[in-house]
Amino acid sequence: MPLIFQKISGFFIYSTDNIWYSVNRISTIIMNISQLSKFLVRAKINTYASSGEGGENLLPDGNKEFRFKEKEFRYRDRYFGFNPFVGQEVVFQNGKIVWGINYYGRAISKSIPPKQIYQFLQEALKKIPKDEPFRGPRRFKKNNFQYLNKIKGTVEKFEGEEKISYKGKLVSVLVYRGGIILEK
Repeated sequence: MPLIFQKISGFFIYSTDNIWYSVNRISTIIMNISQLSKFLVRAKINTYASSGEGGENLLPDGNKEFRFKEKEFRYRDRYFGFNPFVGQEVVFQNGKIVWGINYYGRAISKSIPPKQIYQFLQEALKKIPKDEPFRGPRRFKKNNFQYLNKIKGTVEKFEGEEKISYKGKLVSVLVYRGGIILEK
């Protein structure tokens, strides 16, 4: 297998067979990307995609939060607002943060209520691809709604933009970025 070296935020990381190793003077983090990706799919399907608005915990500062835990992994999705909204998802493995994504989105339609758009979004997010577990699939269509997700990168480092259209007219946009997180 090829050995890949990359310098991210002052740390050297290397990969063999999709297992990433972070080497620094304090700690070594070992994570299987395939295992993380499978966990992300289950976590996302079992949180916002399944319960949507109203299924989250409301925190004292107005933040809304979804949580999911399985074996050594713990997922947390926190966001503020309704339209527009901003949020962050993070994954911990054995108590250490290993992955994250941040996002900002809004419904821009004056004729389609945000709640209706977000209900369609939930359906799209349930179709999360196993090889790109960031948001929804690259394309999803149902009735008059269409979801498009433009993705660049891999689980290790990515960014993207999702757009929802209704009868061909843009009604919602969201941008996101994230990747592996290395602690000092």
